[in-house]
Amino acid sequence: MSSPPPPSETVGFVGLGAMGLPMAAGLAKAGFDVLAWNRGRAPLDAAVAAGCRAAGGPAEVAAGARTVVTMLPDLPQVRQVWAGPDGLLAGLDSAAADRAMNTLVVMGTVSPVAVRALAEELRPHGVRVIDAPVSGGVTGARDATLSIMAGGPQDAVERVRPYLTAMGSTVRRMGDTGAGSLAKACNQLVVAGTLVALAEAVLLGERGGLDPAALLEVLAGGLASSEVLAQKRHHLADSDFTPSGPARYLHKDLGFVLDSATDAHVGLPLSTAVARMYAAVDDRGLGDLDNSVVLRLLREDNGPSHPHHISKD
Repeated sequence: MSSPPPPSETVGFVGLGAMGLPMAAGLAKAGFDVLAWNRGRAPLDAAVAAGCRAAGGPAEVAAGARTVVTMLPDLPQVRQVWAGPDGLLAGLDSAAADRAMNTLVVMGTVSPVAVRALAEELRPHGVRVIDAPVSGGVTGARDATLSIMAGGPQDAVERVRPYLTAMGSTVRRMGDTGAGSLAKACNQLVVAGTLVALAEAVLLGERGGLDPAALLEVLAGGLASSEVLAQKRHHLADSDFTPSGPARYLHKDLGFVLDSATDAHVGLPLSTAVARMYAAVDDRGLGDLDNSVVLRLLREDNGPSHPHHISKD
């Protein structure tokens, strides 16, 4: 089994969005030398202010870090930074063998099927792929309390575990490459299914004359309580769909759920129905709003409200 990297070893980080920036900052805070790159300059400047070093492009990252982490929306974006004249592959080919990237850690939410295919493509280049998606949102990224689901060869996962534990409080190897993304697909299935159930409960309650805030308060105090309810309660109670997690990302993730179901030859009727609802959210131009906006979709589909009067006594 490979020994873990020392804190002084350089780790590359590509993708400094709402999640990636605090994750890269967490690595720097833990004592790692972080060589970061982002397409936009402002997040890169913020990463430098947090203790990272700025790279001029992906090639420079691959040439200077044995392990490169990507926190990008999907595999097409990973492939974009891999290929091209200034991509990771170009840096891999130009660097000394003892310094170039040999491990790619994909931490965005991606297709389990597609990330396994990517691993096969990168194998001839001497690069092993670990998929390590996360759950916990921006708060978990900022507080380094993410739940990280890793897939890959055991020795490769153990080697990068110090990086992962610097970003998350729960790190679990789920199996070989693709297993982490499959676990994340299961996570997203539960999140989306719970959101739809909560939205339907609010709709049913308010059409019967219940106050949504009061209903959600009661649900939160019983068996229906969940982390999803805790984080989305004010969105649903106040019909405030300001995004904390855009609905279009859940639409994408539910596609991965259905792809995985097809690959495993299993039927998932709930997932199919929920995926259809989030596809409708995207089709109506609501994808950039919070993923709880499925409540608006249900209201529109059910027509004008004619609530029954229920006494509050």
